[in-house]
Amino acid sequence: MPFVELRGVIKSYGRGEAAVEALRGVDLDVEAGEFLAVLGRSGSGKSTLLHLLAGLDRADAGTVTVDGRELRALPPREIATYRARTVGIVFQSFHLLPGRTALENVALPLALDGVDRGERLGRARAALDDVGLGARAGHTPAQLSGGEQQRVAVARALVRRPPLLLCDEPTGNLDTANADGVVELLVRLRDERRCTVVMITHEPDLAARTATRSVRIEDGRVADDRVPA
Repeated sequence: MPFVELRGVIKSYGRGEAAVEALRGVDLDVEAGEFLAVLGRSGSGKSTLLHLLAGLDRADAGTVTVDGRELRALPPREIATYRARTVGIVFQSFHLLPGRTALENVALPLALDGVDRGERLGRARAALDDVGLGARAGHTPAQLSGGEQQRVAVARALVRRPPLLLCDEPTGNLDTANADGVVELLVRLRDERRCTVVMITHEPDLAARTATRSVRIEDGRVADDRVPA
């Protein structure tokens, strides 16, 4: 069974004549350890797809199964557990707390899980070392470059050691040099941690350089599915 499996997924927003169908019967498999790039124009449905995989929203119809669990069937408490244990999310905006250090920002998810202070700080330091920012652990976001802030966000997403990493336009706010560095980091971490990566992007060149496979979403449907040449 694929690590991620979508069958006949439909998702709409709004009601009546104002309803917008974001996904229209999507079928998609993602194998464990894949780096999948999801391409598409703004409004194509790719971010909706990511939100469903993250458990941040629920499909109206069809099934979304991750690691053997059908997400629509899970009650709210189990969805919260799924997000904590299975999924790490990297957004286009860094969403770092401005008054906290890089170390404190990375450790925050573990604090919410009730992990004791010594263990969470140790794991946060290890995560920052993984992204090459161990020496910047005591710096606040204002003292970090954009590329460094996104690396902190990646470390925060990985500190719980999730098997699925979801990235929503992770290089959208970065210049070319920093964007390349973040993507190289994601590829390396996928290889080292053997996690599955699903990355939303509108950049075909980026997908071709990094992903093991790419799909294109158009008008809420999978229009193309290929392994980059």
